[in-house]
Amino acid sequence: MKLLDFSSKDIGIDLGTANILITLKGRGIVLREPSVVAIDGSNSEIVATGMDAKEMLGRTPENIRAVRPMKDGVIADFTATGLMLKNMLRKVCKKYNAGKPRVVVGVPSGITEVEERAVQEAFLQAGAKEVYLIDEPMASAVGAGLNVLDPNGIMIVDIGGGTTEVAVISLGGIVAKTSIKVAGNAIDEAIISYLKRKENIVIRSSNCRKFKD
Repeated sequence: MKLLDFSSKDIGIDLGTANILITLKGRGIVLREPSVVAIDGSNSEIVATGMDAKEMLGRTPENIRAVRPMKDGVIADFTATGLMLKNMLRKVCKKYNAGKPRVVVGVPSGITEVEERAVQEAFLQAGAKEVYLIDEPMASAVGAGLNVLDPNGIMIVDIGGGTTEVAVISLGGIVAKTSIKVAGNAIDEAIISYLKRKENIVIRSSNCRKFKD
């Protein structure tokens, strides 16, 4: 697959609802951060991104907003997403001397043309030289080392934070696909709700507390 034949300084990105992963050829994953950004409303400048911004959710003063700009695997807040990506790309490019890299981005298979353009524009504004989009199921199959050029059908189920991608791949292409907007976040909420209702236990992040009877 010629598209994936990148040089050592080109970047692959999993733009997820819950997390963003950035990988550099030969180095593996070089950044893994929550898809959250905190912005100063008075001057539209970034206060924090990733884990630092996630810790601000629900705790910021009026002039600062901490948001998750991705929803169901696509951009819901273009301005906030652009600022977040610019900050994260700058970190990686500065640390690894990547300059203006080419970027390949995994996107949901059900993404619309308008959403595709929004993703491409966000990365171009963030500093990318060129932007290529690849369906997440195809990226998952390639990343898992499967022979996507094989004539036999390969079924991929990719469960992310906001979407679940299901696809059948054969001869280097996607034969059938669907994108379901129910995934890890919904599963987490279902588990939290069940434990609270059935066991009287409240789970928040990595801790839990049992109510007194």
